[in-house]
Amino acid sequence: MEDIVHLLPDSIANQIAAGEVVQRPASVVKELLENSIDAGATEIKMVVKDAGKSLIQVIDNGKGMSLTDARMSFERHATSKIRYAEDLFKIRTMGFRGEALASIAAVAQVEMKTKRTNDELGTLLQVEASEIKKQEPTATKDGSSISVKNLFYNVPARRNFLKSNPVELRHITDEFQRVALANAGVSMSMLNNDLEMYQLDGGKLSKRIVQLFGRNYQQQLIPCQEETPHVKVEGYLGKPEYAKKTRGEQFFFVNGRYIRNNYLNHAVNTAFQGLLKEDYHPFYVLFMEMDPLHVDINVHPTKTEVKFDDDRMLYGIINSSVKQALGSFNVTPSLDFNTDVNFEQFTSPDRPASFSQTSSSKDNQYAQFKNIDSKRDHAKNWESLYDFARKEDIISDEQLDQEMPGATVTFSSRIDDAMDEQELTPSKIYRLHNRYLIRQVKSGMTIIDERAAFERILFERYDARLKSDKGASQSSLFPQQISLNPSDYSLVMEIKSEIQQLGFEFEEMGQHMIVIQGVPAELSNCNEKEVFEELLEQYKFNRKELGLNQKDNLCRSLAKRTAAIKCKNLSDQEAEQLIDQLFGCKQPNYTPDGNPTYKLISLDKIKSWFSS
Repeated sequence: MEDIVHLLPDSIANQIAAGEVVQRPASVVKELLENSIDAGATEIKMVVKDAGKSLIQVIDNGKGMSLTDARMSFERHATSKIRYAEDLFKIRTMGFRGEALASIAAVAQVEMKTKRTNDELGTLLQVEASEIKKQEPTATKDGSSISVKNLFYNVPARRNFLKSNPVELRHITDEFQRVALANAGVSMSMLNNDLEMYQLDGGKLSKRIVQLFGRNYQQQLIPCQEETPHVKVEGYLGKPEYAKKTRGEQFFFVNGRYIRNNYLNHAVNTAFQGLLKEDYHPFYVLFMEMDPLHVDINVHPTKTEVKFDDDRMLYGIINSSVKQALGSFNVTPSLDFNTDVNFEQFTSPDRPASFSQTSSSKDNQYAQFKNIDSKRDHAKNWESLYDFARKEDIISDEQLDQEMPGATVTFSSRIDDAMDEQELTPSKIYRLHNRYLIRQVKSGMTIIDERAAFERILFERYDARLKSDKGASQSSLFPQQISLNPSDYSLVMEIKSEIQQLGFEFEEMGQHMIVIQGVPAELSNCNEKEVFEELLEQYKFNRKELGLNQKDNLCRSLAKRTAAIKCKNLSDQEAEQLIDQLFGCKQPNYTPDGNPTYKLISLDKIKSWFSS
């Protein structure tokens, strides 16, 4: 029999290797930008066309390469960073594997122009599918310019798996932001289809954050800094009141390299405990500087996942440094250790809480307790403890029947078996804590969550609008301008038609800015800017956590945000309408997220709570 094991041709081996390193256009962006940083560039310009599918070009003023180095850079595992195995644990550069350019050139048409400062002429190389097509001297500026054209042109199956241009552009933007944050001193710019998205001047990290994410971040940054013999932590945190539902704006860097680490992320979130609304996440950009011996970055081809030799130590240091930063800027609640907490409740309204600040001696501090009659009858007037019960609207079943007599009625609506043919009295609807509606039914009572019910109603309403391409809109008396960061702006442009179908009317005005001219009719008399921004945050959260399709995501997002705004101080008539509309829904039992909209509590269940 013939031997069947053989070596793969280099072209196929390179394409297989490219599958690990080059997953989408954003992967190319990451590798090229990091190469420019390693080359010592102080100015980097990136040009993108068709979300990187047609062109990704990175131009820098780094040190450049010689002819030989330029040729070698396209060979697999050719690197200037490593000579011995021990060097793997001393790495402080971004690239070191020698896979990037070789992998990119295996699945694209690549052109490189590079020149060192002392050379009169530079080098031009053209590579297609790992094959060098052209090599010649050329006149070019100091540094390097690498153009990657027609990505995956020779692997059609891979190209078919790419997402739409707006999606791929968001991934590119994410990679650009990470490199820009890690290198705040480097001037960087990005153009997409000849339109400028970013123009970043070199400077401090705080300036870079504002340039990337918007001017409103200028007011929310809290410096965070801690230095120990093992690790140095520095960066910025966002104030709790600016937290968002999405986790996107959370960045960890180790020795200048962006990493993902859920364990360390938990350390930060724990430090914010008690300061954030439920399911909200803080903004942070934190840098850790440590000896490369204690971190292994060679565990994943993309180098975003790393291993530490002492995770628990890092967890404690980060958690402590974040808590200290929040406390230093009076973000966390503070305790007055001069106050005797046992007697603080007796402080008079016009008297400061701390006795030590208003009294000069112990006698003065406790003077108010000297005249207490120790012989008084402590059992006297015990009935007053229950006075509150007399003031509450507690009504017996008999009283309820007397006050609200009449025939019973049945909801003529589609409702599951649990509520089928339940006869409801035309009794008053009682509100509990401005959130729940309670109503008596024949077999017991129902408790309806106002917000959940309204969310279900609105979801089905918005879903019908998108299917019919008709949306009711209320024009704004005073149109509001909204300044978006480039990533959010591209997202809005991606879902523009669907947003307009739901009832929003807006126009683009200037760079990354829109003007809200109308909102859905349900949102009249609301803050248009706040509603639109919250819609975007909820949309991003749903997309990341739930993976919903575009239209379903928009309906859910707008329904959730609208319900949270409008379900306040409902009148009796509005409460009645809410119940009627809920049980007229196709699926009244649950919200789009799967949470119940109401609960039916049987009379037998209620009796079991009190019967002996």
